[in-house]
Order: sequence, then C-alpha cells, then structure tokens
Amino acid sequence: MGTMSEKLETFGLKKVLNYLDGNPQENVPKAVAWLRKLDKDNIYPNAYDMFDRIMKDPENNWNKLITDLYTNIDRDVRRTMFENFIVNSAVVGIQRKNKLEQKYDCNLPWAILMDPTSACNLHCTGCWAADYGNKLNLTFEQLDSIVTQGKGLGTFMYIFSGGEPLVRKDDVIRLCEKHGDCEFLAFTNATLIDEKFADDMLRVKNFIPAISIEGFEEDTDFRRGKGTYQKVISAMKILREEKLPFGASLCYTRKNAENIGSEEYFDFLIEQGCKFAWFFTYMPVGVDAVPELMATAEQRKFMYEQIRKFRNTKPLFTMDFWNDGEYVNGCIAGGRNYLHINANGDIEPCAFIHYADSNIKDKTLLEAYQSPLFMAYRRNQPFNHNMLRPCPLLDNPGRLSQIVKKSGAHSTDLTHPEDVDNLSEKCVEAAKEWAEVSKEIWDGSEGRPASEIKQKKEADLKAKIREKVGKAE
Repeated sequence: MGTMSEKLETFGLKKVLNYLDGNPQENVPKAVAWLRKLDKDNIYPNAYDMFDRIMKDPENNWNKLITDLYTNIDRDVRRTMFENFIVNSAVVGIQRKNKLEQKYDCNLPWAILMDPTSACNLHCTGCWAADYGNKLNLTFEQLDSIVTQGKGLGTFMYIFSGGEPLVRKDDVIRLCEKHGDCEFLAFTNATLIDEKFADDMLRVKNFIPAISIEGFEEDTDFRRGKGTYQKVISAMKILREEKLPFGASLCYTRKNAENIGSEEYFDFLIEQGCKFAWFFTYMPVGVDAVPELMATAEQRKFMYEQIRKFRNTKPLFTMDFWNDGEYVNGCIAGGRNYLHINANGDIEPCAFIHYADSNIKDKTLLEAYQSPLFMAYRRNQPFNHNMLRPCPLLDNPGRLSQIVKKSGAHSTDLTHPEDVDNLSEKCVEAAKEWAEVSKEIWDGSEGRPASEIKQKKEADLKAKIREKVGKAE
C-alpha cells in the first residue's frame, strides 16, 4: 500500500530515524534537520523550531523527557514507536489524509478510537459502559477491516476504549501484530495487565496503555471500586520494570480536580514512570450519569492554569481535551482529528457523543465520513470563536441538538436511548458559567507572543463566520 513517492519518502525518513538510536543530545537535532528538509508541505515548522530550542538546554523539562525515553524505554519498542508515530502517522499519514480530504471534501481522522467490547471488569461511578455488560463486541475481522480501511485514508493511530479493552487482550495483541506499521494505544483500568501481557507488549512493540486513575487511593477507589488503586500501582510497576512506555488517563471531576491538578500529583505520575497524561473533564452522558460530578468553571480554570504551568517545568507530555482547544482550532471530533466506533459498530463523532447515522456493518469508513452527521460537524467546526469553548455539547448547548436533528442521527445507547435535548439541558448551567470564565482567559493577550496574538485574531474571525453560518443553517 502507498504510492511510489510515499515509499521513497518512508525509506528516507527511516534512514533519518537511524540518527535517533544513539545520543539524543547529539542526534535529535540532526534528525530534526533532516525532517525539516523532507517536510515538503511545511506541516510542522513550529515543532522543528521547538525541538531545536529544547535540545540546546539540558535543563529543559522536554529535554529531560526525551532523555528519559532513551534511558527507561526498551530500545526496539522506542524505535518502533518513533517509526510508527513520526514516519507513518505524522508525516506520510498526514500528507495522505490532507490530499484525500481535498479529493473527497470530508473530514478524515488522524486517529480512530474504537471499542473491541462493551464488557468491563469494573463498575465505575458515572460510566455509561457499565450498563451494557458483555452485550456488544466487534469481531477481530471487523477491527481488522477498520484498521485496513483507515490506513488507506491516512490513519495510522488507533486507540482502544470500552468497556475494558483488555478483556479482549488476545485480539488486541493479534491486531498489533498484523498491523505493525500502526501505533496502538488503549484506555485501560490496568487491572488486567500482568507479566504475560507485558511480554506480549515487548514482542509486538506497538502497544501503549493509557492507564485510568482518578487521583490517589481514596479518589480512585471512590469511583472505580475498593482495591483498584493498588492494582493500578502494581501494573505500573510491571510496565516500568520491563521498560515499556505508558501514560495516564485522568478524568477530573468536582470531587478530585484539586488533587489531579496538584504539583504533588504530577510528580507522582512521573515517579510511577508515566510519559504522558491525557486529561478529560467529566461529561454527564447517559441517563444514569451524575451531573453533580461535573467540574465547576473555577475548577476547569484551575486545570487550565496548572497544566500549562507544569508543561514548562515537568518532564511529562500532557493533553487536555477541552482546555487545549486553542492549539487545535476547537473541536477535534467528527473525524476532523478523531472519531469513535462503539462495540456495536456505530460510527460516532466523539466518545462522548452517542449519536450516529452510520455503522461499519453497513457502510465503509469513507461513506460514514461523508454522511450527513459527519458533514454537519465539518461545516460547523469550530463551534465557537472562543477556542476554550470547543465542545458542541458541554460548551455550546443547542449546537449538538441542531446537528443531530438535522442529520437524522439516532441515539446509539442500546439500553437507555437519550434524547439529545435532555442531554444538552444537563450542560446548560455549566456552559453558562464557563462562558464567563473562559472569556476572560481567551480575550486576554497578556504574555502572548505577537505571532500568537495575530494567529488568535485570525482564528477568532474565521470561527465567528462559521458560527454564524452554523446557526443560520
């Protein structure tokens, strides 16, 4: 698969990665220089400049993180991770995706989130997956088809969720084996990670866990059940000793935001061996959701400030999927950067938006991306000129209802279908409070570089135009 030019480019990029086998202080700058030359479309100019800066400063926290990848990650696993992420996904995949998006005039995702199963061995407070039980499963052939189709459209990053994806650990590993040119990640409670599974990870080299942990022991066990925290710590120890990369998946709520955003907790994650941390805010999805767990506007601001502060001081890669909207021009769902396929095969815009008008059993991925639901996302993104209000559900109530109704999408919750207006209503008060708080952050330009202020103004203007068009439709 791939054109001749892609194959030649891949060959050249793999040669560049040979630089990364040795001393990172000396060889990372050489590799970056070659990548800059090979990036004919100039997709990542800011990234190249950033790496040039940080590798000149041994005390820089990002420099320390890169050094840590060489010190504490298995060499072959690290090489595979770099090849799949840098070569296949970030360069060849992005170029293929961009060309095909122009050809088909639809969103094509950089990553696909998919659920091998709805089954889970835990019953976490406020989690919709707990209602499904072991009712829904994608076959290995269906999972394989998703990856095969996705690669043809430029997608080389695949993320498992659920349910608990490691209930299907044999099929997960089998998929990693078959598609060695892709990088696989899983949101997992980690309670099923043992020495044997760590050996399988070392063998396939392209699987990375993002371990769900709600804070320290009290908060984790409150949401996930007594004894879960200690099992997570045990799993992290196994992975750390085997020199396998892993990170944390953190859901901040009204109950735990101050703990998760504390310096003590960031240091704890680093001490445990986490290389990255993905932050989510609690969403009241599902009829049995607990809206009282939603973080307050002040807590969300606290997380915004803490994550940015620690990005400059801690050797930990972090992403906040709501508060980082300014870096990715708002909402990334609906196939713009990612989408979700549940264990029934429904192709949803987002893991938190349980509505669909397509299913992998009836449509190809490309047909789904061109469906009314996904095209409505494409036409309406970004949903707000304030990029700190990216979500059509949590931050802009009414926008999701408009899209769902106009596209004819249906609820994908098989046990308790949820009316989209009822779902949106649960977010109205939180959206109103965050609108006021986020406006002060977004409108302020203090401390921002001139280039960033100019970029922000341009994004504001484009988003306002899209917002008016979306409301008019």
